[in-house]
Amino acid sequence: MALAVRLHDDVRVAPVVVRAGRVLRLSPAARSLLDGREVEATDPARAALVERLLDLDLARVVGGRATLPLDLLTVVVPVHDDARRVDRLLAALAGVRVVVVDDASPDGAALDDVVRRHGAELLRLEVNRGPAAARNTGLRSVTTPYVAFVDADVVVTPETLQELLGELADPGVAAGAPRVRTRHGRRWFERYEDARGSLDLGPASATVRTMSPVTYLPSACLVARADALADGFDERLMAGEDVDLVWRLLADGRRVRYRADVHAWHDHRTTVRGWLGRKVTYGRSAAPLARRHGATVAPAVLSVPSAALAVAAAAQRRWSLPAVVALLVRSYVDVGRALPDTTPRQRVELVAFGVRTTASQVAALLLRHWWPLAVVLSTRSARIGRLVAVAAVADAVMAHRKTRPALDPVRFAVGRRLDDLAYGAGVWSGAVRERSLRCLLPTRPPRTARPS
Repeated sequence: MALAVRLHDDVRVAPVVVRAGRVLRLSPAARSLLDGREVEATDPARAALVERLLDLDLARVVGGRATLPLDLLTVVVPVHDDARRVDRLLAALAGVRVVVVDDASPDGAALDDVVRRHGAELLRLEVNRGPAAARNTGLRSVTTPYVAFVDADVVVTPETLQELLGELADPGVAAGAPRVRTRHGRRWFERYEDARGSLDLGPASATVRTMSPVTYLPSACLVARADALADGFDERLMAGEDVDLVWRLLADGRRVRYRADVHAWHDHRTTVRGWLGRKVTYGRSAAPLARRHGATVAPAVLSVPSAALAVAAAAQRRWSLPAVVALLVRSYVDVGRALPDTTPRQRVELVAFGVRTTASQVAALLLRHWWPLAVVLSTRSARIGRLVAVAAVADAVMAHRKTRPALDPVRFAVGRRLDDLAYGAGVWSGAVRERSLRCLLPTRPPRTARPS
C-alpha cells in the first residue's frame, strides 16, 4: 500500500494553499490528484505531491506507512554511572538489539551486571569524554542499517521505535524522533516541565526545517540511517550536538521528520537547581552553534517591515498607531502583489500570521535572549518597563492557555520566567566564552521566503 496523506482540517483547497504562513500553489493538475482531501502516492506525480504536502506540513499521514523490522535497528545508549535507569530502559526494550556505552562510570561493575543480565552489549570508555563521544563509539560498532540513540534517563517502547523506522522507509528521510515528554510531576517546577519541557517540540508532527516551528530533533531519542551520519556527533560540543547533527543532515539535502503522535518519556530533574542548570546548559550551546551554522541560530527572524512594525508598536508614541496601521496595509498590499492568486481572506491570514510571529519573537527577545539588557533599560525608561511587563504577562497567559498545564497561572508564570532567565543566562555565558555576540543577533528571512 502506497503512502497516503490527508490535508489538515484548516487547509482549504484552492489555487493557493495557505497554512500558518506557508504557501503552496496548486496547479489544476495537482488539484485533480486530490481525492477529496486525500492523496495516495500511487505514481510519481502523486508521490511528489505527497512529499511536498508533508514537507510544508500541510498534510498528515493517514495510511500506507511502511513497516521495517526491528532487527534492522541497533539502539545505542550512552551512560555515565546510572545503572538503575539503564536497567529500566533495557527492560522496556526487551528483544531489541542494544549497545550500552559506559562513559567511564566510577561504578562500572554495577552497570556491567545490569547490561549482562539483559543480554545487551557493553562498550567502555576509560576516560569520560561526554555523550557525543559515547554515542559515536556506539555508532562505530553498529552493523545494522538503522541506529537509535536513546539516553539512559528516557523510557521508550519498541512500538515507538517501530513507528519511527516507518519514517525511514522513505529513502529521502535520514532521521526521525518522537515527542519527548515528562509526566507525573508533583512539585510545581516538575508540573511546569510536564507542560513546557525543553525537549518537547510540541503537539504537531512536522518536517524539520531551519527557521521554522520545529528546527531540530533532540538526541534523547533519535532514530537515523547509520550511513547518513558520517562521523556522527561533534565531540567538541558538550551540548547542542544533536542540533548540529540535524542541521548538517539538512544542509546535505536530507529530510528529517518529527512525530508528535508517538512518545518517549524523559525523567524530571529532581531539584530546582538541577532543573534550571539544565536550561543554562542548553543556552550555552547557542554560541558554539552560531560559530558553526551562522544565522541559523538567530534568536529571531525579522524582515524589515516586521522590524519596523515592532519598533512602531514598542515606541508607544502618538504616531505609533497610524504607523502600525500603515505598515499593516502595506503588508496586505505586498502579499497581494507577490501572491496574486490568493483571496482577500488568505491575505489577511498571512498578514495576521506575520503579526503574531513578530510579536512572539519580540517577546522572546525581551524576556529570554536579551533579558539582561531589558532589565537594565527598564530601570531607565518607563516605556521599556511597561513594554517588558506587558510582554511578560501576555506571554505567560498565552502559554498557559495553549498548554493547559496542571498548574495554576501564577506558578506557571513564575516557571516560565525562570525558564527564560536561565536559558538567557546560558546564552550570554556562551557568547562571552566564545567571544562572539552572533548568537544574540536577529537575522532577516532568506530571500526565497514568501511574504508573511
